[in-house]
Amino acid sequence: MKLSIVAVGTKMPKWVQQGYEEYAKRLPRELTPHLVELAVANRGKNANIEKLKQQESEQILSSLPRQGRVVALDVLGKKISTEQLAKKMADWQMVGDDVSIVIGGPDGLSRECLNHADEKWSLSDMTLPHPLVRIVLIEQLYRAWSILQNHPYHK
Repeated sequence: MKLSIVAVGTKMPKWVQQGYEEYAKRLPRELTPHLVELAVANRGKNANIEKLKQQESEQILSSLPRQGRVVALDVLGKKISTEQLAKKMADWQMVGDDVSIVIGGPDGLSRECLNHADEKWSLSDMTLPHPLVRIVLIEQLYRAWSILQNHPYHK
C-alpha cells in the first residue's frame, strides 16, 4: 500500500512543516505518506473562484495515480471517527490498495475532483485554517496507526 497526501498549497509556514514532519516521522516507513504539494491558483481581487478551483483540479487529477482509492477532504463529506479511520487503514493494508487523500485549495475542491473521489470526508464541522488541515490529517493517520498497534498514544 502506498499512501499519498495531495495538497494544494506550497511554501507552508515553518510551524506547519514542523508539525507535519513530527507526525510523519512517527509512522512506520510503509505508512509514511508521500506529500505532493501543488501550486495554489493565483487569486486576484475579482477572481472567478470556480475557474480557480478548476485550475487546481487539473493539477490534482493529473497528480493522482491511475489506480487506487481517492479520498477527498470536503466540508460536506462524511464525518468519520479515529477508530473508523483505523479500520479503513487496516482494510487498505489488507487489500493493498494505494490511497490518495486530497486537500483542496483555500476555496475547496471542484465538482470534478469531488466526483472523482471514492470517498469524501469532513475533518470537522468547524472551518479549519487551510495549512492546519495537513497537521490534523497526519496526526489522525498516526493516531489511527497507534490504535492498530495498541500503542498508548490514543488513550
